[in-house]
Amino acid sequence: MAVYNFSDLKLSFWLLSFLIGIVSSQLSPTFYGTSCPGALKVIRKEVAAAIAKEKRMGASLLRLHFHDCFVLGCDGSVLLDDTPTFTGEKTAFPNVNSLRGFDVIDKIKSRLESQCPGIVSCADILTVAAKDSVNILGGNGWVVPLGRRDSTTASRDIANTDLPGPNLNLSGLAAAFDKKGFNVEELVTLSGAHTFGQARCRFFKNRIYNESNVNPIFAAKLKRNCPPTGGDDNLGNLDALTPTAFDNAYYVDLKLKAGLFHSDQQLFNGGPTDHQVFVYSVNPFKFKKDFANAMVKMGNLSPLTGLNGQIRTSCRSINP
Repeated sequence: MAVYNFSDLKLSFWLLSFLIGIVSSQLSPTFYGTSCPGALKVIRKEVAAAIAKEKRMGASLLRLHFHDCFVLGCDGSVLLDDTPTFTGEKTAFPNVNSLRGFDVIDKIKSRLESQCPGIVSCADILTVAAKDSVNILGGNGWVVPLGRRDSTTASRDIANTDLPGPNLNLSGLAAAFDKKGFNVEELVTLSGAHTFGQARCRFFKNRIYNESNVNPIFAAKLKRNCPPTGGDDNLGNLDALTPTAFDNAYYVDLKLKAGLFHSDQQLFNGGPTDHQVFVYSVNPFKFKKDFANAMVKMGNLSPLTGLNGQIRTSCRSINP
């Protein structure tokens, strides 16, 4: 008959419980409360400094978060550089020479590594930076659940197929968002991210020259900097009214047939989403509240937690 030491049994039970707790851990707003209590202040300070230097950076950081979450989940995979033996997502068609803000994330990570080495993930930094960008430029804040870990993989192929493009019709947009668990109402809400920021001429040239449901005054203004040939990298404002503020003007634009992308104007084009666009155009408070709720949901897309993934030392590379 085997004889067991009671203290050993207690230790084994504690260890098992500890490991189960790690594996089944969930995201929590207080995740860094004791391990890195100043993390959120550091992130906000650096985001605010970056936006003060360039207002457009707020939109860029929000877009960076979106392009991260819509591929493998909110795991920081979009931040990884290519190497001779690793292909990341930065060279995917929707991202190449387009995504911005990597240097801001690098600076935040460097500061946090000096204060709390190996604690705060790049995925969490990006998620909080997106929230701070919206809030600083006029949107609501929201409580960000924390505890994401960083991926050791990336997928250029999924980035090429799953990120919704600027030429999609409403049915294509709905399918792309449905694939990530969002309904059509949330699609309209999250599209409001286009209320600030800029885009390259190549992505809206066909719309302003060839589409009929476009405001002629709006199109004429854009044509000055987006000629029929050439000028593909020249920039146009996503929101013609208040391009550096997070507000509901995007939906006002749509009612005026002044959506920059074909995909934007699809939301107000005689279809089932017209009413929601109208509501947001006259009720900025509802839009901002709905947007915050939708962003919490997006931030919870397939996070790595517990023993999955890692906490990268550099957001651009997998730990050796």
